[in-house]
Amino acid sequence: MWPSARSAICSSCGIRFVKSSVRGQGRLILCLLILMLLTSLIVSFAYTVGESSVVGTSLGSLHHQLFYSKKNSRELRECHFAFNDTSKGPIEADTVSVPGIHELEEMLGPDLMPGGHFVPRLCRSKTKVAIIIPFRDRRIHLKIFLRHMHPFLQRQNVEYGIFVVEQEGVTPFNRAILLNIGYVESEMLHHYDCFIFHDVDLLPLDDRNIYACSENPVHLSASIDTHDFKLMYNNLFGGVSALTKEMMLKVNGFSNIYFGWGGEDDDMSYRVRSHGMDIERYIPEVARYTMMKHAKADGPSRYRLFASSRDRIHSDGINTLKYERIDIQLLPLYTWILVRINESEILEPFGL
Repeated sequence: MWPSARSAICSSCGIRFVKSSVRGQGRLILCLLILMLLTSLIVSFAYTVGESSVVGTSLGSLHHQLFYSKKNSRELRECHFAFNDTSKGPIEADTVSVPGIHELEEMLGPDLMPGGHFVPRLCRSKTKVAIIIPFRDRRIHLKIFLRHMHPFLQRQNVEYGIFVVEQEGVTPFNRAILLNIGYVESEMLHHYDCFIFHDVDLLPLDDRNIYACSENPVHLSASIDTHDFKLMYNNLFGGVSALTKEMMLKVNGFSNIYFGWGGEDDDMSYRVRSHGMDIERYIPEVARYTMMKHAKADGPSRYRLFASSRDRIHSDGINTLKYERIDIQLLPLYTWILVRINESEILEPFGL
């Protein structure tokens, strides 16, 4: 096998083996030198890419090998907010014009991996952030949100993915359980270390509002235009909040039993504070948001539920999460997760 294989290789470079004669030996030496040079180039390329095989890998996997291999000969420096000179400070949000989804995909898609996942190309992100959006019947808001948020997040040089968790059916909307589902489902797709729970109707108005976690839970949306850019009360934790995986596990995530609007954010506020954590916020000038108009379906029992929140922390949350995942799709601009929730199954253990 070896002579024939060797002959084939050398024939491709225009050289034939001749057993006898000095001329034939010279050609053999030249061919071997060419083979050694080709081998050196192949090994050098493999060293740069990394040891993992690129055959059959996804685009995201190949991108990761090229830019994040520990053996990468040109190790990327760590991303910093000031590294990107496109950051703007205070910004505006267009909540009037509504883009088409295909228009958005053409505009934003080339910079994204499937599922709306983004990885900075010029630096190494300090953190991996999952943006979790509880969703139902808000298509217009979602398109405006995607148009605003993808450029906003990319200017911060953060690796992130956007997850839209949609509640199927006519069961009263349950924001908190959708946030728990988004946390669990996103964890199974990527190893995120920071989770930002984000209402689809809120848009940040300042690039200095960094979408990252801290040593304590962060309430990002402290100053909203519909509230005259004032914090409504000190323990407020609704709208947009950021927690690490460790924090989520420590407080057992959000409560699952708040159907209808309101109450679940105050319940979560109590959970984090009862575990010895403070709520952090940026200064009001930075934590500014605009809220898109929408109707709210009031949850009639939310005050009664909040009164018993202390007794339910360890029996109502991630460890008792029940849902049916109907579908999951890695769309160009986000990961879509469709779920079904059985209200009676969730409330029955608590006598509700």
